[in-house]
Amino acid sequence: MESIINYAHIGRMMDVSAVRTDVTVDEVDQMIDIVKRYHCVCASPMPYMTEYVIRQLVNAPDTVVTGVVGFPSGADTTSMKVHTAREMLDIGCKELDMVINVGALKSGNNELVIQDIAAVVAAAEQIPVKAILEIAYLTDDEIRIGSELIVRAGAAFVKTGTGWGPRPTTVDTIRLIKSVIGDTALIKAAGGIRDLDTLLAMKEAGCDRFGIGVRSALTILQDAYHRAGIAVDPAVQTASSSAISSDDSY
Repeated sequence: MESIINYAHIGRMMDVSAVRTDVTVDEVDQMIDIVKRYHCVCASPMPYMTEYVIRQLVNAPDTVVTGVVGFPSGADTTSMKVHTAREMLDIGCKELDMVINVGALKSGNNELVIQDIAAVVAAAEQIPVKAILEIAYLTDDEIRIGSELIVRAGAAFVKTGTGWGPRPTTVDTIRLIKSVIGDTALIKAAGGIRDLDTLLAMKEAGCDRFGIGVRSALTILQDAYHRAGIAVDPAVQTASSSAISSDDSY
C-alpha cells in the first residue's frame, strides 16, 4: 500500500465537509482554506452556505462543491429532494450527496428506495450522485440490499453515511459494500475517519473517496504532507488550533 500512495496528492481523494448542525461561518471559511491549499477534490457545506462556498472557490478549479440533499435523515419526500437537488445544481454544484430513504429500506419498501434515488439521479442529469446508506442504522443484510438498490437506481457512488449516526464507518463496512457492488459503482466512506492510516486501509479495501470533517481532514492532510516530505503551511497549522474541540461529523 505504501508504494502506490502519492501522499502529496491525498487531497484528490477527499471531500472536506462542514455539515454539522453547529457549524459556524468561521469553520466554513477554514474548510475553504483547506481545500484550496491542499487541492482537495470537493467541498461539502450545508445548503444555506453552499452559494457562499461556490463564490469563494471560483478561482480554485481543482475543487468542486457538492450539494447535500435530504440531510440528515433521508426522510424528505422525493419531490422535496428533487427540488433541493435542482436548487443546488442551479447555484453551481458539480456533485450531489443525497441520503436515501432509510426508513423505507428498513421497512422492505425497496421500490420506494429505488424511485427516490432515481428521481434525484434524473434531476442531476450528468452530475454524479452519491447515495448515502447511513450504515449506522442498518444491519449487514440491509447494507447489502441498500447497496444493490443504489446501483440499480443509477447513482455514481454508494456512500456509507452522513457522519451524524451513532456508529462509524469501518474497513469492514467498505469490504462488505465492495463485495456486493464490485466495480458497478464507486464507494465513498464518511463518518469516523480520523487518521491517515484508517483512510489508507479503506482505500486498500476498495474505497474511492472520503468525506471528512474539517478538523480530521486537516490532521490527515498534514500527516500525508509530512510523509511526503512536504513542509506544511504554518497558516494552516495555526488554523487547526482554533478548531472547536468536539468530534467531526461526516
